[in-house]
Amino acid sequence: MHIHILGICGTFMGSLAVLARELGHAVTGSDQGVYPPMSTQLESQGISLMEGYSADHLEPAPDLVLIGNAMSRGNPEVEAVLNRNIDYMSGPEWLAREVLRHRWVLAVAGTHGKTTTTSMLLWILEQAGFDAGYLVGGVPKDFPVSARLGKSDFFVIEADEYDSAFFDKRSKFVHYRPHTLILNNLEFDHADIFENVEAIERQFHHLVRTVPSKGLIVRPAVDSHLDNALALGCWSPVQDTAVGSESPRTTDWRAELLSEDGSRFMVIHHEQPVAVLKWEQTGLHNVHNALAAIAAARHVGVTPDHAVAALCRFSGVKRRMELLADVGGIKVYDDFAHHPTAIQTTLEGLRARVGDEPILALIEPRSNTMKQGVHQQTLLASADAADHVLWANLNDMDWLSALVGQWQESEPDDDRHRVEASVDSLIARVLEDLPTPCHIVIMSNGGFGGIHGKLVSEIERIHS
Repeated sequence: MHIHILGICGTFMGSLAVLARELGHAVTGSDQGVYPPMSTQLESQGISLMEGYSADHLEPAPDLVLIGNAMSRGNPEVEAVLNRNIDYMSGPEWLAREVLRHRWVLAVAGTHGKTTTTSMLLWILEQAGFDAGYLVGGVPKDFPVSARLGKSDFFVIEADEYDSAFFDKRSKFVHYRPHTLILNNLEFDHADIFENVEAIERQFHHLVRTVPSKGLIVRPAVDSHLDNALALGCWSPVQDTAVGSESPRTTDWRAELLSEDGSRFMVIHHEQPVAVLKWEQTGLHNVHNALAAIAAARHVGVTPDHAVAALCRFSGVKRRMELLADVGGIKVYDDFAHHPTAIQTTLEGLRARVGDEPILALIEPRSNTMKQGVHQQTLLASADAADHVLWANLNDMDWLSALVGQWQESEPDDDRHRVEASVDSLIARVLEDLPTPCHIVIMSNGGFGGIHGKLVSEIERIHS
């Protein structure tokens, strides 16, 4: 069968392409403005990519078109699919029908940390010899591709609350029917499709409804929005997690920090110490992620001590505080953070690790929610752990310039926050006064105009 995918370079649709190819289908796809790592992965799999959207891409006609949720009516390729009566469906529906049926699905949902937690859980199962299938919304460093079928009954999946397609407004994760479900957290996001956080709670409740009574839900002990979602109805056992004393009551799983940056901690199960986890990851958010992955792995038979041993060897995920370069003590990182909470936890984790060494954050507010200015009340404060913050106003957002302008008026002696309108001006600003050592964190959920390679090249040039 020839399957053509619209929006193929998105992390989810690109992973579907890998699975379809492994199933033996001929796979092609279209996308606008492709960029690594997904484009590189697809090309290495022998999947043909077409730039832009055109009715010509559907000649000869494919047997099936999978339409990504970024596609809308008016897109020339979408219109051609409809007018020519070509068979089509959403990515999540195809995945559920062709891959997930009759498998034990372990799903990871939440506003933050889905990709990392999914990768952690997958790595634990891999080290235990499970040969699980998986789909990760990114590229885990410990695996060559972002998805595979696997040979066991188990399938690990990153479960996104975003809608499935323009013709299917259900959240993607409702299609997956997990037996084991991790709920990382719940905050307001995706303002382009959700009116308020209550609407997201309702979608999470729909997901909870699909978990069998013999299944398991793992969640943080302290999260009021998850409380609300579960209060709408829950028919499955629930285990909770906590770090230190953040929960006023006893929890099923707890971590006691042995290092402030989260790089060492004791895992405790039912108040009994299990083992010390020492790894290269930082931040309290990753400690929470690890506890959830350990709990979920135990549900399918991996003992907590073996799970901890596996995570001690966990390499992480591309674009999650990925170290791109170290030029004479100037370290450049790539991070996917696209929400104030993610920005805050990531930078605080780095601050705990590097102490007083300077941190410079380059942040592109790129998600639909960010571009609408929904989070502007908490945005500047989310970067407090950085010494200097350059905000990329590449889409000419008036609210961002006004927000930083108000800061500069109220804090005339503090030049922590600045706005730049182009990648070139951002790089020029960085190079004006670059201390050594220092840590430069590039934060965006997109390609950020290719700033990563350009900045590293300029730093290497001036330090050569």
